Amino acid sequence: MNTTITYRKASENDIDYLLDLRTKTMNPHYADSNLPTDKETTLQRIQYQFDKAHIILLNNEPAGLLKINKADDKTEVLQLQIDPSQQGKGLGKTILTAILEEASATGKRVALSVLKTNKAQHLYTSLGFKTVNEDEHSFFMEFSV
Repeated sequence: MNTTITYRKASENDIDYLLDLRTKTMNPHYADSNLPTDKETTLQRIQYQFDKAHIILLNNEPAGLLKINKADDKTEVLQLQIDPSQQGKGLGKTILTAILEEASATGKRVALSVLKTNKAQHLYTSLGFKTVNEDEHSFFMEFSV
């Protein structure tokens, strides 16, 4: 499969897409964690650091969301959501590998959090992320060079 991954900055025009994406990809994990899944809470999560949100485009078609914060000392993957129709095909791994390679080249660590009910934690562990902390609902993971 020959695919091209590109990104474009998310805009207010993407809110409906992001609401649908988040409902499909995250609400089951929030429900399993006994966390709110109502529309208002979901919209608040979408709006969180929205200036750092990028639509993942696969062959110019929306395939997910990457919200990333690149600071001087570390890169934070704030949110990574892959449309269920594209999950299991290596897209998330490809995106994270590129982030890790860029961070390694600049000597930065990469941080993210994952709900304990989200099987994506296995992907993060396979890429070399280590759990550095946790709370009731989430693991906080880092990749250090």
